[in-house]
Amino acid sequence: MLDRDWANARNILAVRLDNIGDIIMLGPSLRTIKDNLPDCQITLLASPAGTQAVPLLWPVDRVITWRPVWQDVGNMMPVDPARELQLVEAIAEADFDAAIVFTSFSQSPWPPAYMCYLAEIPLRLGQSKEFGGSLLTTWIKAPDDAMHQVDRNLYLLERAGFVISNRALFASISESARESIDLKLASKGIEPGEPFILVHPGATCSARTYPFARWSSVVLNLVSYSGLPVVISGNEKDARRLKQSGPSAWNGSVILAGQTTVEQYASLIGRAAIVLTGNTSAMHLADAVGKPSVILFSGTDLECQWRPRNTPSRTLRRETPCMPCYLFTCPFSLQCLDIEPEEVVEAALDLLNKRRVAREG
Repeated sequence: MLDRDWANARNILAVRLDNIGDIIMLGPSLRTIKDNLPDCQITLLASPAGTQAVPLLWPVDRVITWRPVWQDVGNMMPVDPARELQLVEAIAEADFDAAIVFTSFSQSPWPPAYMCYLAEIPLRLGQSKEFGGSLLTTWIKAPDDAMHQVDRNLYLLERAGFVISNRALFASISESARESIDLKLASKGIEPGEPFILVHPGATCSARTYPFARWSSVVLNLVSYSGLPVVISGNEKDARRLKQSGPSAWNGSVILAGQTTVEQYASLIGRAAIVLTGNTSAMHLADAVGKPSVILFSGTDLECQWRPRNTPSRTLRRETPCMPCYLFTCPFSLQCLDIEPEEVVEAALDLLNKRRVAREG
């Protein structure tokens, strides 16, 4: 049960500064906050990438977009204390009652907690293994690293007294986004209600990216053997890579990479019969909208921390001594993703057949 101070919180800052998939996985926790404090307003402090996913999360009332120095990978940002103080001032001006700092197993809550402390937010909740003084007014000892990220977020709230009624991911997709995707697909010859296979070949880093040449073989075989149209999705970077491969590499497929917002993309996944992807935001969105998926899961991370939880899925990966490496670039030859295209196609066709049998049964 929430104590009196938390029960009276109405203006809440939720901190989660990471990628699109991380924001999607925060959805059940944001819903839990609203369920327990229905009169509260939630402001999400998110990265530029994470902000793109905010339209899919109905509990978020407002978003503050920021790229903080404590999320800087590779020391790319210049030393600029004045810039960081601007964030403190902006947070202070919002006069928050409480702040909840969400982190992954590898992240520390203490830098954002210090920011919230300087902004004089009276209630500050977070979890970690290490002690950080009074920067957090409610400090929760972090759970085991292997816990799924969705459950890790909820664990923080549960230990603070929030009651959890629903742990499933979700995506709030507007009617305009659905109509937009229907029009895009119809313009490519895929009518409303017509099933198709969605392939998302790209990833945020090369260490998570199944080779595009092998993806091409997967797509060509799916076009030949599935009896369904194949749609290829991705961002603008993926679109350039697809173009560089040449049209023959993706013959017979529909390419929509670089042509959708995140909300439209969620709608596109919702229209698909099955999704093929790496350990990317597409994996989380497929879980959120209830679509089966084949995941080419690289050795960068532990599957138990990120895999789909509520939808049928097949995870493909080769065991290697270096996993999990947590690297952005593989120093070897990406042996963890040394998976033959035929195996990927077989997994997809098997899932499709099981889905068809379940629907007809």
